[in-house]
Amino acid sequence: MSAPTAQELLLAERNDTGHWIGCLSSSALSTATSSFTLALYLKHHPTLPSAEREKLAPLVDSGARWLTETQNPDGGWGDTTRSPSNISTTTLCWAALSFFQPEASPVITAAEAWLKNAAGALTPEHLAATIAARYGKDRTFSVPILTMCALAGRLGDGEAAWRVIPRLPFELAALPHTWFQWLQLPVVSYALPALIAIGQVGHHLHPTGNPILRALRERARPKTLALLQAIQPEGGGFLEAAPLTSFVTMSLIASGKRDSPVVAAGLDFLVRSARPDGSWPIDTNLATWVTTLAINALSASGPLPLTTDEKDTLRTWLLNQQYRVEHPYTHAAPGGWAWTDLPGGVPDADDTAGALIALHRLGPEAPGVAAAAQLGVTWLLELQNRDGGMPTFCRGWGALPFDRSGADLTAHALLAWSTWREQVPTPLPQRIDQATKKALVYLARQQRPDGSWVPLWFGNHAAPHDENPTYGTARVLLALYSLPESSTPAQGCRERGLTWLLKAQSPNGGWGGDQGVGPSLEETGLALQALAQARRATGESSALDTALAQGREWVRKHLQEGHHHTPAPIGFYFANLWYFERLYPLLFSAGATAGTEL
Repeated sequence: MSAPTAQELLLAERNDTGHWIGCLSSSALSTATSSFTLALYLKHHPTLPSAEREKLAPLVDSGARWLTETQNPDGGWGDTTRSPSNISTTTLCWAALSFFQPEASPVITAAEAWLKNAAGALTPEHLAATIAARYGKDRTFSVPILTMCALAGRLGDGEAAWRVIPRLPFELAALPHTWFQWLQLPVVSYALPALIAIGQVGHHLHPTGNPILRALRERARPKTLALLQAIQPEGGGFLEAAPLTSFVTMSLIASGKRDSPVVAAGLDFLVRSARPDGSWPIDTNLATWVTTLAINALSASGPLPLTTDEKDTLRTWLLNQQYRVEHPYTHAAPGGWAWTDLPGGVPDADDTAGALIALHRLGPEAPGVAAAAQLGVTWLLELQNRDGGMPTFCRGWGALPFDRSGADLTAHALLAWSTWREQVPTPLPQRIDQATKKALVYLARQQRPDGSWVPLWFGNHAAPHDENPTYGTARVLLALYSLPESSTPAQGCRERGLTWLLKAQSPNGGWGGDQGVGPSLEETGLALQALAQARRATGESSALDTALAQGREWVRKHLQEGHHHTPAPIGFYFANLWYFERLYPLLFSAGATAGTEL
C-alpha cells in the first residue's frame, strides 16, 4: 500500500463540521501569565468559596509543573518548546514560579543565572533596560512584562517596584477613537485593552506626582473601564489570546477591581483555555486561517478534491465568518475576516485576502458569494496605506513595527484583488487597478538588493535577525506571477526575486528561512508553490523544473519519514511571539505537491 499523499493527510484533518481547526503550540509565556493571573486572584480573594478555589488552584499547580518540566537546559524558556530562550519569556516564567514558590529552587536558580547573563544583573534597572531594548519604542509588550514582574514582587516592594515601568496613558482611551492614529500611542492598534488595564494598575499603585494629571487620570478611570467592558468579547478572551487576557485581568485584580465583570469573564476564558497537560496556547485557534490555507492549497493546480456538499459546507462556514458590523475596538468596517471563528477575533488583511481567494476556489457563482466578495474586496481597498502597502488591522497606524505595511500582506491582497477583478461590479475593477499599481510600487521599494522580501508575520530562529525571506519572497512571487505580463513594475522585481529563491534552495533540495538555513516542510512547500506558479506563468522549464523536481523529492521523503508531525516555529504572533501550528507542514506541502503523487 502506498503512503498517503499530503492532500490525503490534510483532508483527514477536517473536523466533524467539515473545516480545519489545527492546533497551536503550547506557550511558556501564555502558561506563565495565565497561571500567575489565577494565583493572583486567589491571593486577592481569600474568602473565595471552596468550590471556586478548587477549580482554580489545580490549574496554577499544573501550570507551574509544566513550566518546570519545559525549562530549557540553559535555564531559560523560549516561546515554544522548540525555541531558544529569550529575555521576555524567561522573565515571565521566573516571575510566576517565584510567586508560586517563594523559596529558592533549582529551577528558579537556573532561571536567575540565565537572566543575569542576559541582562548583566538581576536588578530591576537591568531587567527593565534589557526588555525595553528588545521592543524599542513599542510598549505593547515591554510594559505588561514589567507590570507582571512588579505584581509578582520581582522588582522590589511597594511603589518602588514601579519606578522602572513606563506609564501607559490609559486616559487617552477616553478620547474619540478616530483620534487614535494621530496620537502616536505607545502601543499597537490592537492593544487598546492593555493600554486601559495596565495603565490603570500603574496609576492605582504608583500615581503620578503631578496633581493635575493625577486628577485627570482618576476622572478617566470609570469611562475607560466601561469601555474595556464594552469591548471585551463574548467569550472573555481579548483577541482569543491568553497573554493579553491575562495581562488585562491581573491588572484589574491588582488595581482593586477584583469583582469587575471583565475579571470574571477573563478568568472564565483562562480556565476554559487551559490544556490537560497544564499549559496554555498563545491563542485559541487559527481556524479561519488554516481553513483558507487548506482550500487554497488543495486547489493550487486544479479542482478542489471535494464533493459538492463538502464545498457547500465550507462556503457557508466561511461566509458566516465575515464581519458584517463594525468591530468594537479596532473599529474596522464590515467586510473583513479574522483568523478565527471565535468572538475574540479581529478582521485583518491576511485573513480577508485568504478568505476571498478560498471563496473563489469554492465557486464564485454560488449564492451569497458575490456580495461577500464585493464587501471583502472593498474592505481591503479601504485598508491600503498611503505607502501602497497593506497593514494588518488598521490604516495609518504606522508608528510601530506591527502596525506598518508588510510585503506578505500586500502580496496576499494583490492575489485576492486579481482573483476577483473580473467578477466585481464597476467601479471596483478600476479601484483594484489603481490599488495594484500603488502596491507594486510599494513592493518594488521593499525588495532588498539581493532580490528577497521579508514578511511581517513569519520568521526563522536560525536566520539572521530572526527574519524569513524565503516566506516573504515566495508570498510575493505567488502574487506577482499571477498578475498580467503588462504589470510593468512587477517584471524586474519578480525576476530578481525568482533568482534569489532559486539560490536559496539547499543542496538537498529543501528550503529554510534563508540561504544556508536548514530546510523545513513549511518553507520548502511555500517555495515550491511560488516556483510552480512562475513555471505556469512563464513557460520556462530548465532551472525551474530541476528545482521543482528536487524540492518535491525532498518533500516526498520527509513526508514519508513523518516530519509533518514536527512543525517548525516559524510563525510570529503579536509582539514577536513565536509559535508553531500543527497543520502548517501539511498545509504548505499540500499546496506544493497538488497534482502530483506526493
